[in-house]
Amino acid sequence: MSRVGRQPIVVPQGVDVSVEGSFVSVKGPKGELSGRFDADMKIEMTDSEITITRPTDQARHRAIHGLTRSLVANMVEGVHTGFERSLEIHGVGYRAVQKGSAVELSVGYSNPVLFEAPAGVELTVEKPTLLHVRGIDKQAVGEVAARIRRIRPPEPYKGKGIRYSGEHVRRKAGKAAAVGV
Repeated sequence: MSRVGRQPIVVPQGVDVSVEGSFVSVKGPKGELSGRFDADMKIEMTDSEITITRPTDQARHRAIHGLTRSLVANMVEGVHTGFERSLEIHGVGYRAVQKGSAVELSVGYSNPVLFEAPAGVELTVEKPTLLHVRGIDKQAVGEVAARIRRIRPPEPYKGKGIRYSGEHVRRKAGKAAAVGV
């Protein structure tokens, strides 16, 4: 049995969960999320726990058992505490500026890049070289952070670019000077 799938999801105080067959709706202090999952997975709500069980040990059911549990757990955590990804900007003259709900990135191109935040995701600039992506949907937060990082990914020679906080960039040695030829 899936180690992830068999763990119950504890529903915190202030979060309402409604399960109707394979449709799960979660409402909490930060917002509301809903999703439809595989009809074969049995999602049950008890007083303060959600359990997901699979009908058989077929490979397909084993594959989606832990996935379904993780997705429902992320919905519960998202509406209760939310998710955040932090991005650091490295490079001389590289910076970010808040422009309403958008962020203007000056990262070495001839013109600054304006990045609009999609609905449900909030972008904040703490300091010119540190920006935060926040929201209740874990996938949306990760996707927006990846799209911002893709504007100028960190390069291996000088380490300039946009990287996740705590990300290690492997550095390469540059060309060695020609010696005594």
